[in-house]
Amino acid sequence: MTYLGEGWDSTAELVGGRWVERRPRRAEIGPQLVRESVVMPWLAPLLPLPVPVPVVISDDPLVVRHELVPGAEVTSLYAVQGRQLGEFLRALHAVPVAEAAERGVGPMTLPVERFRAEVQVPGGDELLAEIGGLPADTLVHGDLGPEHVLGRDGVLTGVIDFGDLHIGDAAIDLAWALHSTPPEFVDALVAAYGVTDELRRRALIWHQLGPWHEVLYGNDIGDPRVAAGGLEGVRDRLAIGVSQGPTD
Repeated sequence: MTYLGEGWDSTAELVGGRWVERRPRRAEIGPQLVRESVVMPWLAPLLPLPVPVPVVISDDPLVVRHELVPGAEVTSLYAVQGRQLGEFLRALHAVPVAEAAERGVGPMTLPVERFRAEVQVPGGDELLAEIGGLPADTLVHGDLGPEHVLGRDGVLTGVIDFGDLHIGDAAIDLAWALHSTPPEFVDALVAAYGVTDELRRRALIWHQLGPWHEVLYGNDIGDPRVAAGGLEGVRDRLAIGVSQGPTD
């Protein structure tokens, strides 16, 4: 077994060079991993890139296992990967919401009151007010960033970590892709997906909200450095909105 690392929710080890085993780091993550084992076998054939399809191999302690998705975290992004990701998200967002709900996928509940109490910055209340008016009518990955998009030899080879899969706003999956990637990648993604001005507007809102979760996580684990880093990100991303003008 080879230790692969850990995220906020689970730890991962590579077994036999082929299988990834994941274990929850907190009790509340257990049901999330079990849900993935129900949803992903149904969802995977509907998507144009490989994704994890976990199965439960132990109930106590809970362990899920899936075949290793090929590739590594992408460090350089070009038009071809933008087109691939646009096609992937278009397919994911076209999946019937009712069928996902039948398999236990529901809406995401944002910790808005904690945000208000623990992240007090100029412009914060206005951003939280924007969040309250966003749609929740699409099956979304919910945590799409560079660490969850894999590639090799200039092309994407898979998308991983569907623990935050939920029924929400399609724009949440465009936040990183539109606001933290090179222009040629963005242009190709926009063309492949069919990104509208309204989706761009909402994607910026979700991009600005991202570091707020890091502040709360830092507080939860008692690490002021993590919380401080999140707070710095909050300020930086709110400044993006100011420089681009009002989001409405």
